[in-house]
Amino acid sequence: MRHPPKRLRGFTLVELLVAIAVMALLAIVSWRGLDGMVRSQQQTREHADAVLILQTVMDQWGADLDALQAVEHTEPIAWDGQVLRLTRRGMRQPDEGAVVVAWALRNVDGAAHWLRWQSAPVRTRAEWSDAWDRAARWARTPDEAERRQEAVLMPLAGWQLFFYRGGAWANALSTNTAGSLPQSPGGLNSAAASIPEGVRLQLTLPPGGALAGVITRDWASPVLGGGKS
Repeated sequence: MRHPPKRLRGFTLVELLVAIAVMALLAIVSWRGLDGMVRSQQQTREHADAVLILQTVMDQWGADLDALQAVEHTEPIAWDGQVLRLTRRGMRQPDEGAVVVAWALRNVDGAAHWLRWQSAPVRTRAEWSDAWDRAARWARTPDEAERRQEAVLMPLAGWQLFFYRGGAWANALSTNTAGSLPQSPGGLNSAAASIPEGVRLQLTLPPGGALAGVITRDWASPVLGGGKS
């Protein structure tokens, strides 16, 4: 006795729509989870890169200050509120001579950046004076030749300097006597020519970046500052 074959029953339209909706919901949840993981990894990588750049810049800052050189009739360090100029020992060979280094905040491609400039080695007073003047021009209106000697370091909203002298910290502008006391051409009074016992640097990082806020870095002269920090 044969029985009539049973008719196969398929999914209804409502069941298909429900299944599609569930799969779409699962896909959205999975995509959001993956997107969150990618964003977290990207933020971690940007933060690590920003920390590495900051550490490298601070190492260079400390190396420049450690190598400050007081040469007769030259200025070892001067801050005018816009550019910090340094006379430091050469970096390649002991007999290379001194170099003039400048640090400044300037607009680069529409954003404020911290920059560093370095002269060629100088061995005479005239060469030093020319490099010292070029460092000041570079901070304000650099030409192409001076730009080739600069390094764009990092975005920066602002910076302040304080010198440690006479047992206290004071704004570097108020302790810089180079512009207030009489000088002979190419020379400086003894107060302005002295290297401070310490230098305090305060950096204001721009908001919205991987690093933000205010960073303070103290430097103590290995010769004059003893163990101050």
